[in-house]
Amino acid sequence: MPQVSIIIPCYNEQATIRLLLDALYAQVFARSEMEVIIADGLSTDGTRAEISAWGIAHPDLIIRIVDNPKRVIPAALNAALRAAEGEIVVRLDAHSMPEHDYVARSVQALREGRGDNVGGVWRIQPGAAGWVARSIAVAAAHPLGVGGAQYRVGGQPQAVDTIPFGAYYRNLIERIGFYDETLLSNEDYEYNARIRRAGGVVWFDPQIQSTYFARSTFGKLAQQYWRYGYWKLQMLRRYPNTIRWRQGLPPAFVLSVFLMSLLAIWFQWAAWLLLLETIFYSLVLAVVGLQSAVRVRNAGLVIGVPLAIASMHISWGVAFLWSFGKTVLRRAG
Repeated sequence: MPQVSIIIPCYNEQATIRLLLDALYAQVFARSEMEVIIADGLSTDGTRAEISAWGIAHPDLIIRIVDNPKRVIPAALNAALRAAEGEIVVRLDAHSMPEHDYVARSVQALREGRGDNVGGVWRIQPGAAGWVARSIAVAAAHPLGVGGAQYRVGGQPQAVDTIPFGAYYRNLIERIGFYDETLLSNEDYEYNARIRRAGGVVWFDPQIQSTYFARSTFGKLAQQYWRYGYWKLQMLRRYPNTIRWRQGLPPAFVLSVFLMSLLAIWFQWAAWLLLLETIFYSLVLAVVGLQSAVRVRNAGLVIGVPLAIASMHISWGVAFLWSFGKTVLRRAG
């Protein structure tokens, strides 16, 4: 029986799944002590064939595929957990590529009792070639785009609110339960909130590192952050004590622009406030774009990074407010 079960939600990931499997094969942790369980949402792009071919070529690493007909991440994780046989669970993503010592360091942190769920740093990389994908990757790692999350910006080993993915003893499920399948995004944050509410510790270790491939187009980025914003409200309704002031900034910005635009029809002061707000926001984005372009020597980032950050803020903010409005109407009705 393997010591470690690596669980991976997956749907139409032919472009990146081999990179992930190669990275798992290169782990310093013994392959004979690992199993890889991929919960596939019935992919239609050849992902399954890619996994099967890879498994045949690498018979010394156990690869199993389980079905996820619901095609949502929490359901995929639960399906993989039910099939897992290892004492320790390491959760990864089909868009990720762990460092060669990722599993070993995760297991070490758990064995040392650092936390109930342990994880580390995401190093964000472009999901495709070109200035758009590069801009999105830079924006997804910038504090203005994602706040001060330790796993995105780095830091010292410490207890934190949340981590990406994570590793934990399988018996944690007996205390915490499975992932919430009614919450179609923010599943990691919600799970970590449950751990902390039960008195557990979520531990950040910067030596546990993985590469994450960001979205490749502005449209895909906007869809991703719409999903984050919409389901963040539902998560906060269940765990109101987890709210952080920075999470209120995107919806506050969107709401202020909407209200000032509406009031500007009748009041000149509102028009001036709207103009000042727009100028200030644009200047901040322009400075970040210029700094990013100079740092990585890519002129496309002057425009691309501001567009990416604005897409993240606006999509997240509008979705959060939309979710709030639907919740209010549902309660009123």
